[in-house]
Amino acid sequence: MTQIHELSALELAAAYRAGETSPTEAAEHYLRRIEAHSTALGAFVTVTADAALRAAAAATETLRAARDLGEPLPALHGIPTAIKDLNATAGVRTAYGSVAMADFVPEASDEVVLRIERAGMISLGKTNTPEFGAPCYTEPDESIAPPARTPYDLSRSAGGSSGGAAAAVAGGLVPIAQASDGGGSIRIPASVTGLVGFKPSRGRVSKAPVYGDITGLSTAGPMARTVRDSAALMDALAGPSVGEPTWAPTLPAGESYLGWCDRAPGRLRIARWSQAALADEPIDPQVLAAYESATAVLESLGHEIVDVPAPIAPDVLPTFEVVWAVSTAMAPVPPELESELRPLTRWLRSRGRAYSAVDFGAALVALHQVAATAVAALAGYDAVLTPTLAHLPAAVGEIRNDADPAEDFAAQVRYTPFTAQWNVTGMPAVSLPMGWSPPTASGSTLPIGVMLAGRPAEDHLLYALAAQLEEAVSDGGDAWRRPPIDERFR
Repeated sequence: MTQIHELSALELAAAYRAGETSPTEAAEHYLRRIEAHSTALGAFVTVTADAALRAAAAATETLRAARDLGEPLPALHGIPTAIKDLNATAGVRTAYGSVAMADFVPEASDEVVLRIERAGMISLGKTNTPEFGAPCYTEPDESIAPPARTPYDLSRSAGGSSGGAAAAVAGGLVPIAQASDGGGSIRIPASVTGLVGFKPSRGRVSKAPVYGDITGLSTAGPMARTVRDSAALMDALAGPSVGEPTWAPTLPAGESYLGWCDRAPGRLRIARWSQAALADEPIDPQVLAAYESATAVLESLGHEIVDVPAPIAPDVLPTFEVVWAVSTAMAPVPPELESELRPLTRWLRSRGRAYSAVDFGAALVALHQVAATAVAALAGYDAVLTPTLAHLPAAVGEIRNDADPAEDFAAQVRYTPFTAQWNVTGMPAVSLPMGWSPPTASGSTLPIGVMLAGRPAEDHLLYALAAQLEEAVSDGGDAWRRPPIDERFR
């Protein structure tokens, strides 16, 4: 018999409608799994069990009434989820992965959280993230949470900065979760945990009410086990708020990202490259094998694949570093707590404060120029294919270097030299689980992601392509093969 945590989010919603289970039963089931597995996975920072059970009871009654009256409800109504601990949540401790913010309880929720609530979803708590979401691993101070780990090998990191969200979804602690991505923070964890991680186009998801990221690099998005689940959450998140400074055009009335998953994308022209964009880094042969496998599947689906040079070169990295360091320095931390920050955070903030406003402005202009050049170079293509990461999932602690933060940052760039290019351009991008390593020395078989990017604001077409690829490899193919959730804990 299929257990609740083995269902996708949309399968669970269908089970609700059929009267086979209820939001209350699902919330109770997932809360038991969180209690049993969250510490080992480093998934949750805070669990809001009482509030979740109250919301689940209300959702159960709403579903019952809707069934009786034949009224429609949002696609993910009553589905348990979780909020990344970088998103302000009213009345719930929001620590931003930092000891300095460990006691902070916001009075108001940000727009992403409100939209999840309006969709009728039930948050079970806050997921683990590194300090202010800065690094590509999720290893905050141990007083905040243990390291986030991939369930396929508990000695290895779940990536960052949405590592807790990825560990929770891949480990069956929630069926779907909210995440965010400023340099790869959705796609990196998705790759190392065998998930679908979608970074939306710039301006697709509201940043209200703070609008704190003035760089345009960061956006919220979904972490899911399937492309269709991801699209359903995107439907709940997408769209500008009143007063939004930047927004992507919305879908025409009557269309949805979930609906686009059922539409054939047509024959597309897809550029590809495997040379690292932000670092001169050799790519693991197993990663390249997954990339070539994805190419073969796309060609078998009738798409034209064209090898092109990467339009963003490693010489862009110093400019990106200026913007990243200043962004980290902008996080509001009481001066008396500055010494409590992690070594990497202190190093980045020190660098950021050393730049003048003119330096920062010039770096932003330069980055926009790089983005414009890249978008123009790719204008003749419908999508782009690259690896997601340069290497297999890293061991916990392998990248972090508290004694030498500069080397820590350099190691992060070497590990993930592909993802940030799409934050720079603002184009949508998705990591898909398209390969598996041979058994490692510990006997673990590790997931390998590949990445597709789409034209600016064409998230809908990227979803259609991703869904087509998922269906192709799920139908007798080996790429999407995953063991049952509880067999992943190793």
